[in-house]
Amino acid sequence: MRPSLCLFIFAVLFCLSSGFALAAGAWKPIGPEGGDVRSLAMDPSDPSHLYMGTLSGWVYESHDGGGHWQQLAEIAGRDDLVLDSILVDPRRPSTLLVGAWLLGKADGGLYRSTDSGHTWSLIPGMMGQSIRALARSESQPSTIVAGTLAGVFCSYDSGETWRRISPPENVEIHEVESIAIDPKDPNIIYAGTWHLPWKTLDGGATWQNIKEGLIDDSDVFSIVVDSGAPSTVYLSACSGIYRSLDGGEEFLKVQGIPSTARRTRVLRLDPSDHSIVYAGTTEGLYKTVDAGGTWVRMTAPDVIVNDINIDPRSPQHVVMATDRSGVLLSEDGGVSFHDANRGVYQRQISALAIDPKDPNKIYAGVVNDKSYGGVFASQDGGATWQQRSLGLAGRDVYSLAVLPNGDLLAGTNQGIALWTDNGPWGAAGKTMVMVQKTLPPLHKPSRTASQSARQKASQIRNRKTHHAQQTTKTLTVAEASEITARVNSLSVTGPTWYAATAAGMYRSTDAGAMWEGGPVLDERDFRIVSSHNNFVFAADVNRLFVSADGGETWVQGQLPDELSQITGQAVSPDGTLWLSGPQGIWTSRDQAQSFQRIGPLPMNNISSLTWDAGLQRVLATSYASNLVLSFTEPESKWNYWAAGWPLRMAVSHGGKMMGASLFHGVVLDEEGTSPGGQRGVY
Repeated sequence: MRPSLCLFIFAVLFCLSSGFALAAGAWKPIGPEGGDVRSLAMDPSDPSHLYMGTLSGWVYESHDGGGHWQQLAEIAGRDDLVLDSILVDPRRPSTLLVGAWLLGKADGGLYRSTDSGHTWSLIPGMMGQSIRALARSESQPSTIVAGTLAGVFCSYDSGETWRRISPPENVEIHEVESIAIDPKDPNIIYAGTWHLPWKTLDGGATWQNIKEGLIDDSDVFSIVVDSGAPSTVYLSACSGIYRSLDGGEEFLKVQGIPSTARRTRVLRLDPSDHSIVYAGTTEGLYKTVDAGGTWVRMTAPDVIVNDINIDPRSPQHVVMATDRSGVLLSEDGGVSFHDANRGVYQRQISALAIDPKDPNKIYAGVVNDKSYGGVFASQDGGATWQQRSLGLAGRDVYSLAVLPNGDLLAGTNQGIALWTDNGPWGAAGKTMVMVQKTLPPLHKPSRTASQSARQKASQIRNRKTHHAQQTTKTLTVAEASEITARVNSLSVTGPTWYAATAAGMYRSTDAGAMWEGGPVLDERDFRIVSSHNNFVFAADVNRLFVSADGGETWVQGQLPDELSQITGQAVSPDGTLWLSGPQGIWTSRDQAQSFQRIGPLPMNNISSLTWDAGLQRVLATSYASNLVLSFTEPESKWNYWAAGWPLRMAVSHGGKMMGASLFHGVVLDEEGTSPGGQRGVY
């Protein structure tokens, strides 16, 4: 069997495994710590032993009440599972159940572990169910109820077999977001849907809509029943928090929580004092000490709370799972919280840069973390990280570039920001409003015989028909404010700097003090820019633009017919242009007049290409593979690393490899292993 085929089969098997822990040899996450976490569960036999579910299919555990965490396993080996529900069997604490659902799809499943979360298997009876809630009966632990998009399901044998207990013909009891079981009677079940709550007194044989006192069309996110007084029921909805003293016959809306914070994702009763209730909302944590009479916000309003765990031995010990800020821990009943993210790696790294003069200085840009994100900097090779967000105002970061003087440029969703000395971030220069003048073609790309044969097919595709019909020259007319569009890519390798933005292509000839640019050939949304001497290559999703005079004039370049979408671009020092897409990788040595395909390769669906100055190689990564490919000129060979993670991009770091993972922060090849070896010729 050919080596490339062997490698391909290995990668497929690795991705399809039913669940795996961090494999030996896999690059290790090194930070920055934190990110999105979704659910918490306590080991009943040891309240210091906690489990945590994430937005990316991973299960973590802590043995010190949430102070430190370690990764256990990725459920089903996939990163698109949202783990909102974890149950620990009180009779066999090594047995766990996890309910999962998929973002953007009505799919998911129920997974079981019998070895404390190290390995997992899918329970066939719930395959494909989008599970949003799980609850176990206190009085009959073998009874478990699940809320799914399809309805309510029940198991009477600890999750081994399941049956639907909500009527299939009922048009209301579906999209079940929350479940609660009466602590004394397992036949009494509450189900909160995306449209009001329901209750059954007979294990699902009949159901009644319990909506008296609720604002109509309320999504019910959480339901809790007081174990000491089961007639007391709390529920949270998009319209607020409600309390019932008669088992849901009538609800009264509690006061004191602003309407802006009404999306309360979770309610928890203090295990020792049921008049104390915690409410985790989209605008912070609230607490009542008088059974809902009055409420006080205990955190900043930018904390989005997904789950809460309270230690029954010491109720002052409160742990929260949150969006963006990861795990927060309080030792004083919520009066104060501190970061408890040691070992939690859930950041979405969108940009990665290393100072070429000091490889210990690493910079990572993140998305979706608002005030808890921005840019993180490490001065010690990733051992510790410091957040650099002052001045970014919660902006996402899509590209980073270290300048020759050590300053840092960040391309954000709202322009270019500059970090100098000790900050804060500020606008990187001003822009010039530009107009375009149409000029004669710079050149007509020559066609080989094979290209001529493809001419008819190319004419059908609009992205290729006008590659030499016109060029544009940009002319300055007036000064404006700074760039405010999303900046997807930066190139600062020469005296002229370039920025690919959602408002066009921009360039600066004075180290960023002034930027000029705009649309090119009617195109605005540029994704990637690379430069070599005076040649500049800029791409949107399906078109390539070439400038031979430093961005002064542009022409649309020819693309390979097989390439359906541009996902990556790089230029090596000899001027070779590299392009990638779902179908593979191509190179051009004549400024995009013709292309040669590289292959066969062990993976397609390439998501990024990077010229790495440390290795003097082009590095390729894929969201669909755990491999990193490297290409060296002029030997025309490819090598690989098995990173163990799908990566957004990869770079070398002091002789080792480092990557920006999709959900787990920066990952490092700590062992400094060499590539997998020569594996192909192109």
